[in-house]
Order: sequence, then structure tokens, then C-alpha cells
Amino acid sequence: MSVSSQETSTPMEKPMHHEVEKVEVEQTEKVLGDGDLLSEAAAAENKEHEMGVWEAAKKHPWACLWAFTMCFTIVMESFDMFLNGNFVAQSAFQKKYGVRVGDGYVIPTKWQTALFQSGQCGAFVGVFVAGPITNRIGYRWTTILALIMMNATIFISFFADSLALLVVGQALEGVPWGFFIANAPAYASEVVPLALRGACTATLQMSWSIGSIIVAAATYSYNKRTDEWAWRAPLALQWLFPVSVDPRSLTYKVDYRSNSLKLIILTNIEKTPLLVLLFFAPESPWWLIRRGRKAEALRSIERLGDGNPENTQQSLAMMERTVEIEAQMGGSPNLLDLFKGVDLRRTTITCLVYASQNFAGNLIANQATFFFEQAGISHDMSFQLNLVNSCLQFIANALSWFLTPYFGRRTIYLWGTATNITLLFILGIVASIPQNPATNYVQAVLGILISFVFAGSIGPISYTIISETSSVRLRALSTGVGRAAYYVAEIPMIYLASQMLNATGWDLAGKCGYVWGATAVVCWVSAYFFLPELKDRSYRELDILFNRKTPARKFRSTVIDVRENH
Repeated sequence: MSVSSQETSTPMEKPMHHEVEKVEVEQTEKVLGDGDLLSEAAAAENKEHEMGVWEAAKKHPWACLWAFTMCFTIVMESFDMFLNGNFVAQSAFQKKYGVRVGDGYVIPTKWQTALFQSGQCGAFVGVFVAGPITNRIGYRWTTILALIMMNATIFISFFADSLALLVVGQALEGVPWGFFIANAPAYASEVVPLALRGACTATLQMSWSIGSIIVAAATYSYNKRTDEWAWRAPLALQWLFPVSVDPRSLTYKVDYRSNSLKLIILTNIEKTPLLVLLFFAPESPWWLIRRGRKAEALRSIERLGDGNPENTQQSLAMMERTVEIEAQMGGSPNLLDLFKGVDLRRTTITCLVYASQNFAGNLIANQATFFFEQAGISHDMSFQLNLVNSCLQFIANALSWFLTPYFGRRTIYLWGTATNITLLFILGIVASIPQNPATNYVQAVLGILISFVFAGSIGPISYTIISETSSVRLRALSTGVGRAAYYVAEIPMIYLASQMLNATGWDLAGKCGYVWGATAVVCWVSAYFFLPELKDRSYRELDILFNRKTPARKFRSTVIDVRENH
């Protein structure tokens, strides 16, 4: 009887499974065949195409604010990244943890590399964890969770009394970095209208510059200290971003036997700026629609838009239509979907663009102070030039806001990379001729120019490309995997950069321009053949273009009718 029962139950299960699939397909087709929904969706998409940058900014100021707030979390990763680059150039830090070379001290190459790489290794873990968590609880709560983690892990780096413990602290801090960098571009691209996507996602690069300016100013101020506060005080500044610590909660104790000043933090946190802001931030309406929470999505659109009921309903219809189109391509998103069908192409573009940030001179900017010293600039002047370099990067970021609305993503990327290729090879040539004070300053100026070009073109436009390339359904996962590709490329490149610049390594100084110039050529050639033009395309249009396997160089000219779903 048991065998008979099993035989009769088995065929009963399959029709039920197919029936569920059939119902889901029928529901999707019903939604896409709804004339009213398609009419409202088409009206919303047409309005987005017609809307200019300034009009969009005036109608969606709150969307800009929340996009900028989310992007501001990147300041924390930037701060710590540039901080490590400045530590290895600080006299007090070198004397405490370095080895004697000539008349001074140098941090051994292996420890210098470990300090640079540990945070990236932690972030590599973070970006993979961020995607599944975000798909489950949303961008807002995932980022709040990361801010709480960040507060805790800063303590380890601050109280570290050895290079090994500092490396561990940096690795643990890297995990929430991964959450920030995975979510910020995705969230920013989903809460603002089409005309503002380029400018708002480019704000990510500005956050990097803000972090570098704070680091440059702090390390320059503490550079002349000879005690442990030369590096501990800048480390403590990290608490300014996720939380504000009441100065009354800090007590100081001088230990004369060890001749050191120890900080005892009595936990009394009274203000939490980013935590509070993000607590009140609206969730991405795209994420809410994907989760079937349309009423909440409608309220989120109202908060992000101009409050016009008709526009709000039309925007909801446009998002619902796009989500349903993508639902036909696959079910619940998972990491394996990134490497299937047309999404494999989109994932490849995202990974290549992210990874290429390491190959066009960016690592010179990340280690600017140390680069200036190795180029022959005096110790104090190197810190001054680093501050100038950071401020110029900020200006370049601001200029990129005016480039993205008028020039294509592909155009900016190709011209920015070509410019840096030229500057990098000139840098290598200048470093190869007999050296004198003039050639030293020329190398420093070229390093600044390379950083400026990167901050105004390749850097910000990469974040725009990354946030637009992936499908809405897989965006939280795609931005995470793309950033993972960045770290896979960056970790060995950090070792290479340290080897090229360090006196205990190859000591190439400006000759590293030959290496980075060659890698930038590879990036340019790859982008020329494989990077499509994404400017002025709605997410529905991009889905259709990728689904049709349109060649990269035909993206701009291909016409997609507003009524087409496939």
C-alpha cells in the first residue's frame, strides 16, 4: 500500500508545480497587457526623457538629498584608505614601526602592503554578504547595520599597539566598507530620476575626495608630532562619520612609566548623524516593488518626488512595468543569475569597469604623499602637496557634474582614460632622465594632474556606468560582485604599487608611469569594443537592448519604442 501511495502522490506533485509557474506567467502577462498601466508607464518614461537636469533637481530635491546621504557613507572607506597611505609617510609612525634605511626609517614593504590590503580583503567579504542581506531587508536597514558594525571595529584600530593588530583592525573595518560601496551606487541610481542619475552617482567619487581632504588636513596637522597621537588622533576622527562622541565622555590618563598618553573612552554616544538620517530615509521604491510592497513604494515615490499624485502614480506604473519585464527573465535573484544569459554580459561590463579603476593612475592618488616623497619632494612639502591634490580632486568631482548630463558615459570614460595614458607615459619619461629639483617637481605636478583627470572623469563615470548596467532585479548583487572584482584587481596592484615606490622595493618613483600607462591602454581598448553608451536610457530600454544582444557601439543609435516590452 505504501508503494501504491507513493506512486499515486508523485504524479500529483508535478501538475501542481507547473500550475504555479503557469499562474505566475499569466499574472505577468496580465500586468504587461494592462492598457492603463502601460499608458501611465509610458507617460512617466516620456516625462523622464524630456526632463532636464535643473528641472529634475528642482522637482526632486529630497531624492538628491537622500542619494547624497547614502553616498556620504563612502567617506569612511575613503578616509581609512588614504589614512593608511599617509601613515607610512609619517615620521613618528615610521620610527615606531619601521626599519632604519639610511638616515631615516621606512615601513617594510610587506607591512606596508598588508596595511593597504587588509581593509580591501575585509571589504571583499563585505560586498558578497551585502547583496543577499540587501535583497532581504533593503538598502536602508543594511546600511544602518553596517554603520553600527563600523562603530565597533574602529575601536580595534584605535587601540592597536602593533602593526599586526592594526592590520586586523583594518580588515574588520573593511567588512562594513563593503556594505557601503555595494549599496550606495545602487540606492542613488534608484531614488533619482533619469536626468540626475549621472550626477548623483558621481557623488560617490566626491565622497572619496572629501575623505582624502580630511585625511590630508589631519595628517598634515599631526605630522610634526613625535608621539603615538600622530596616528591615533587621525584614527579617532573616523568616529565623526557614523556617530558624534560627546567630548565630555572622553577622559585622559597619563602613564609616566611608559611615557605615553592613553585614551579611555567611556561610552556615552549622544548623537548619531548618519544613523539618524538613514533611519528617516525612504527605502528605494524599486526594491519595495520587487518585494510586492506597492503601497509602501507609492509612499516612497511621494517622498522622493514633487508630491503630484498623477506623477507619483505614473512613476509607480513605470517601475512596476520594468520589474514585471525583468520577472519574465528570471525568478528570485541569486548570485548565479549574474552569470547566466544576457546578465553575464552586464556583470562582465560592471566587473571590468570597476576593476579598471586600479589601472589608470588611481593608485598614485591613493598613495600621493608617499609618491611625492619618492619623487624627491621634501617631507613637509609632500604633505602640503597631498592636501592640494585632495582639494583639486574635489573640484574635479564637482566639474564632473556638468560633464555627465551633456556627454555620454562611454565618451567620458574613453577620453579620460586616453588623457591619463598620455600623462602617465610623460611621467615615466620625466623620471627616466637625469634628476634634479625641476624634474622632481614636474613628477609631482604630473601626479596631481593624473589624479585630477581621474577624479573628474574615469572615477565618477565608473560609478554611473556600474549603477546603470545591471538589471534592477539583480542590482544589489551586481554592484557587490562588481566591487569584488575591484578588490580582486586592487589587492595585487597595491602590492605592485608598494614594490614600485618603496625604497626597500624597486624604488622606481615616477617610472611607475610606464606600468600604469600600459595597463590603462588595456582598459581603453577593452572599453572601446565592449562598453555601451547608457546615457538617457531608462531601465526598461536597457533591459531590452541587452536582451536583444545589441552591439556596444550601436546602443546610442538604436531606437526603442515606448510601447515595447521585449
